Amino acid sequence: MATAMKLSDELVDMAKPRALAEHRSVPKQIEYWARLGKAVEDNPDLPIQFIKDTLIGIAEADAGQLSEYRFGA
Repeated sequence: MATAMKLSDELVDMAKPRALAEHRSVPKQIEYWARLGKAVEDNPDLPIQFIKDTLIGIAEADAGQLSEYRFGA
């Protein structure tokens, strides 16, 4: 369910170049930042790059981009 929100012009302006670079809309960029921030708060002992890689892995799995891992191969 989508909810309309008022965001500061400063936040929207900060999101614009990142959204462009990451091929996201501005709202999707801000949503990504919110998800990442929540994951960081939920896991304060983990490095941020590990959290980012985990979020990417979850998105890839949700998109069906899985491959079998072979031990010792």
